[in-house]
Amino acid sequence: MAEGAAELLKRVPIFSDLDDKELGRIASSMKQRTFQAGDTVTTEGQGGVGFFVIEDGEALVSVGGDERRRLGPGDYFGEVALLNQSVRTATITAESELRCYGLTSWEFRPLVETHGSIAWKLLQAMSKTYQSPA
Repeated sequence: MAEGAAELLKRVPIFSDLDDKELGRIASSMKQRTFQAGDTVTTEGQGGVGFFVIEDGEALVSVGGDERRRLGPGDYFGEVALLNQSVRTATITAESELRCYGLTSWEFRPLVETHGSIAWKLLQAMSKTYQSPA
């Protein structure tokens, strides 16, 4: 399972600078989750503590009840929840059987705290991804 999750993590921008060993550490903490068609995976406005990367299936992203986009294999959501456990900004609904790898903030934090190279690379990636226009 960790190999599949590690391959998917390579596609996630905040993890793209990690080497195979670092990706493997994160992937080994991930749990495979399956949602049935119609299941709500996350709900807009509710607390979020987990990050998901889709292995197989499709999901619908909606904000304020309006469809925004569709997600499929290799797509991900909830990465900000790994760091700040903020409320969800969108509702994610499984459109078909949806297989994901999930990681909670309480599983992620010890990895970052004990592996400085992972923490540093994540900080660098996030500074590129979330730069302010100033």
